[in-house]
Amino acid sequence: MKPKRKAPLSGLSQSLAASAPAPSKTEYFGFLLMPEFSMLSFASVLEPLRMANRISKVQLYNWQLFSPDDDVIRPSNGIEFLPTRQREESADIDTLIVVAGINPLKYCNTAIFGWLRDMVKRGVRLGATSTGPLILARARLLNGYKSTIHWENLDGFREQYPGIFTSEELFECDRDRFTCSGGTAGLDLMMHLIGLRHGKALAQSIAEQCIHPKIRPAHDLQRMALPVRFSVDHPRLVEAISHMETHLEDPLACATIAELVGLSQRHFERLFQDRLGSTPARFYKRMRLERATALLEQTSMSILEIAVACGFSSAAHFSASYVQVFSSSPHAIRLRLRAV
Repeated sequence: MKPKRKAPLSGLSQSLAASAPAPSKTEYFGFLLMPEFSMLSFASVLEPLRMANRISKVQLYNWQLFSPDDDVIRPSNGIEFLPTRQREESADIDTLIVVAGINPLKYCNTAIFGWLRDMVKRGVRLGATSTGPLILARARLLNGYKSTIHWENLDGFREQYPGIFTSEELFECDRDRFTCSGGTAGLDLMMHLIGLRHGKALAQSIAEQCIHPKIRPAHDLQRMALPVRFSVDHPRLVEAISHMETHLEDPLACATIAELVGLSQRHFERLFQDRLGSTPARFYKRMRLERATALLEQTSMSILEIAVACGFSSAAHFSASYVQVFSSSPHAIRLRLRAV
C-alpha cells in the first residue's frame, strides 16, 4: 500500500514556512487594564497574539491580565473583566502593555508607578496604548524616549511633558519602550512586533485574518485627512485650514492666510462662508478654543498658560472668547472636572 501523500501547502503557507524564523521560546505578555480602558484598543493588541499562535500552530505567545487593585476591572463599555494574575505574580512577564482610555490618571497611585518601575528594573519591556502613555510618562518611564499618544490627547501630552519627544505617529518603538495611539493602530503595532520576531509572512497572514488589507507603517496619519474631517474639497480652503491648524499658538492674521493661499481677502471670506458657514476669523478662533478645551480637560496648566498656548493675549480675552463660543467659562469647566 502506497503511503498517503500530504496535501500541498497553499502559497501563503509555503511562504510562511519558508520565511519564518526558527521557533523560539514563548514570549509572556502582561496587560495592565486601567478602569475605563478602551475595549477596541485592548482587542487590537491582544488578538494578533492569539492569531499568531493559531496560524503558526506553536505557542509563540502567552498572556495574562492585571488590574490596578487586583480586582474586577471594567472598560468604558462596562463589561466586567477579572484579572488572571495578581500583580505580585508577574515574575515571568517579558512584555507589559498598559491599556487605558477615559481618565487614565484618575486611578493611578504610587503603588502602580512603583510596580511599573520594578518591572523595568527586572528587564521587562514596557508598552502602552491609547492614553496609556500618560501613565508611563507620569511614572517617569518615558523620559528620553520617543513616544506617541491618541491624537485627542496629543496637545495636552506635549504641554505637560516637554522632555518627552512626542510624535503624531500611529506607534513608536524605541529600545525597550513602545507606545501606540490606540484603536486599530494596535493591530499595526502588534503585526510590526510579530513580524520582527517571527517573520513578515506570519504578520501578513494575521492581517488577512483580521481583514486588515494593509499593515500600516508607523508614520501613517492618525487622523482623517482635512478634506474628510471638514467635508471640504476646495484645495485652497484645505490649505487655509492647514495653516490655521499649524498656527494655533501663534495665530496668523486672516489676511496673511488669504495671501499664502493666493486669494483676495474678499474671495477668501466668501469661500469660508459658502463652504463652512462661518467667517475665517470665527472658524479660526473656534479651532483655538477647541484646543484650549483639550488642555483644560487633560492638563493642570493654569488658565493663563492655556490662553498663551492657544494664541490669546491675556486670560481675560481668552475667558471672554470662551464664554462667547461655549456659553461657559474656562474656570467653570475646571470646577466641573474637579467635581467629577
